[in-house]
Amino acid sequence: MKKLLILLVALPLMASAAAEKVVALGGDITEIVYGLGAQAQLVGRDTTSNWPPEASKLPDVGYVRQLNAEGILSLRPNIVLASEQVQPSTVLQNVAGNNVNVIPVPGGYTPAAIDNKVAVIAAALGKTAEGEQLRQKVAAQIAVLPKTALHKRVLFLLSHGGMGTMVAGQETAADGAIRAAGLQNAMQGFAHYRGLSQEGVIASQPDLIVISADGVKSMGGEENLWTLPGLAQTPAGRHKQLLIVDDMALLGFSLRTPQALLDLRKKAQQLP
Repeated sequence: MKKLLILLVALPLMASAAAEKVVALGGDITEIVYGLGAQAQLVGRDTTSNWPPEASKLPDVGYVRQLNAEGILSLRPNIVLASEQVQPSTVLQNVAGNNVNVIPVPGGYTPAAIDNKVAVIAAALGKTAEGEQLRQKVAAQIAVLPKTALHKRVLFLLSHGGMGTMVAGQETAADGAIRAAGLQNAMQGFAHYRGLSQEGVIASQPDLIVISADGVKSMGGEENLWTLPGLAQTPAGRHKQLLIVDDMALLGFSLRTPQALLDLRKKAQQLP
């Protein structure tokens, strides 16, 4: 929190309220820029920035972990708002070396992270009043999330074309979202993502499977998901309990996340 306060104090010195050209690197950041009504300042975005839909019309500078300085600088931005996923980055160092204000936006896998992001982005764009209103709105949405734990086990699957299916352990956005909804991550004892194994899935005994719409598509449809090793031997597999989500909404910890967390909790409450 101390670091955040220091950054907020420094931001007015780094960016003027009249900043006209902004590149947003992170889908969570782009959502907040739109939420602040500052989308007219955007001249570019990264590949993960696909919400709201009109954001996809902006020039795409690439995936957050595979950026190049030339692509960003070609848009002649005054400010680059950079997600924690981009850092540290020699690309951002090169961009900053060309008289561009590169402003790091804090991350985190808790609802409180959303407030921190809004505060930093609003200050950077000279939208302090709008930022305060947006922070209050988000706080109200978070306040209605259930506070009591629900003893249901959730298995989050990550699947993209060209790679095997993986499961989410601790220190992941999926784990943070599951816990924020008052549920339990079925996968325990390891950090980050790990390849799916039959033994691990059976041992985890999930009540609910969560996967993104893109993940289901990469598998060729929901029917193929249930053929994954071990899944049929779990409560979720036996009862076909599945929640298909927008991964950025649930995992981005941005403006749509409180509703996505509430949807996850409601689904879990309906389980047998």
